[in-house]
Amino acid sequence: MTKQVTAVELKHLILDGEELAILDVREEGNYFDCHLLWASNVPLSWLELRISDLIPRMSTPIVVYDGGPENRETTARRAQARLEALGYFDVRVLAAGTAGWQEAGFELFSGLNVPSKTFGEYLLQNRKPPEILAKDLARHLHDSDNFIVLDSRPMDEYANMSIPTAINVPGAELVYRVFEIVDRPDANVVVNCAGRTRSIVGAVSLINAQIPNPVMLLKDGTMGWHLAGLTLDHGKSRVAPAPSESNFQKSLAAAKLVADRFGVSMIDYETLTRWQNDSQRTHYIFDVRTQEEYFAGHIRGSHHVAGGQLVQTTDEHIAVRNSRIVLVDDRQVRAIMTASWLLQMGHRNVCVLNDSLGRANLETGPRIPEAVGFERHETIQCGELRAVMQSGEPMFLVDLSLSTNFEDGHIEGAQWCIRQRLESALVLCQPIGLLVLTSEDGVLAHLAAQDLVASGARYLIRVLEGGNAAWRADGFSMAGGMENQLSNVDDHWERPYDREIGQEERMEKYLEWEVQLMDQAIRDGTTRFRCWSRAVVLGVEINTL
Repeated sequence: MTKQVTAVELKHLILDGEELAILDVREEGNYFDCHLLWASNVPLSWLELRISDLIPRMSTPIVVYDGGPENRETTARRAQARLEALGYFDVRVLAAGTAGWQEAGFELFSGLNVPSKTFGEYLLQNRKPPEILAKDLARHLHDSDNFIVLDSRPMDEYANMSIPTAINVPGAELVYRVFEIVDRPDANVVVNCAGRTRSIVGAVSLINAQIPNPVMLLKDGTMGWHLAGLTLDHGKSRVAPAPSESNFQKSLAAAKLVADRFGVSMIDYETLTRWQNDSQRTHYIFDVRTQEEYFAGHIRGSHHVAGGQLVQTTDEHIAVRNSRIVLVDDRQVRAIMTASWLLQMGHRNVCVLNDSLGRANLETGPRIPEAVGFERHETIQCGELRAVMQSGEPMFLVDLSLSTNFEDGHIEGAQWCIRQRLESALVLCQPIGLLVLTSEDGVLAHLAAQDLVASGARYLIRVLEGGNAAWRADGFSMAGGMENQLSNVDDHWERPYDREIGQEERMEKYLEWEVQLMDQAIRDGTTRFRCWSRAVVLGVEINTL
């Protein structure tokens, strides 16, 4: 019998302060439309590829849900069964899913990264950092050299579109690098992102660090700039340099002031090792340095998430509420700034590793996520597939990549499908001859092959060795577009600026959505932010700390 939890019971679990993971197992498009505030989106299609990073401890209490309604939680029940098969033993289904949650009178949220976005709006209303409008900034940039614009997004977003003259300084790098860029105390520093949250957090980071310059944020970021009829730059690569030793000492002193103000705790390597061996608590180790620094040497088991992006996307990386969070930066500044924000967002167990990485067992290169329960199926090489395609023999090729990747480039003639809908799609289209499955690197295709074998499907199945990446590496051509699809395209939410048609309307709606999050979170009643030494439920002081 399916183990279930009612909406009222789940609400109590959210508020009781114990470890808990809530997983929305629908596709991202469905999750975007409506979800519980504290849910992490882990589509059933990708469960084995993401679960060990998000929920590393098998005994963690987990609640999974889909859209419902009652007695029709099909996707959630499949997720529960799969998680139990992987070894998780405290997994429950939210009765009636989002339909039941709403019927109980509780709030459903749209959008992505809602906890972080809500915190940004709270910060804006309560700290009231200075703002500058796009047209005013454009005038100042034209008339004066006394305004320095710092773009707090990752490089890929910055390169896509940026404010003219802006320098890329992602999130937690701001305090670390600002003294290397801003060498005049009278220069005005403007922080921007695409919209609102990272501009707000970035500007207040510099204010908290007490840099001597006037600091402000660009209202509504690059979207506000575009909506004001101003021209954005594209393809720029201006990056803030690493600090000199003297400027690093300034940034470290500034960060230590922040650590004292917000109660950032430090631990040594022995404590971290002890925690890693503690099977009763969930812990995350996040390395918040640059990717290059992480690749050069990082603690075994640590995940690379740039500090600013961790604050921006907590729901994507910290699925277990009330877990331990350890932040790593051999220069401390970025870890301290990130910790200060996570603490203010209500994460209670956050600390910074205070030891040199030289004492740790380091690994190099990128971290390869574990595909839990992965088994290889019989494969076909790229050259063999090409020969079959040219021979005219009956063959059916299905690509299980993200729809955005498929649209950008796929093997000609491939049909696109979401993994969890593949079995029913094949029943409808009745493929003849060889069935070849592929995905970006082939892993998802192997998992899909396992699904079909377990279901008793009678197809001659092969997985393309190395997936689409191998096909490209072998020099074979790719086609674009989304003409061939076996399932609905709801696995991805498009950002307001991803397509030109209707872009302005989407931007305006997105910015309006961010502004209204505060009122909705107040109605939800589970958002506890920490303001210095107090706990705050969106502006109402409480005495739980």
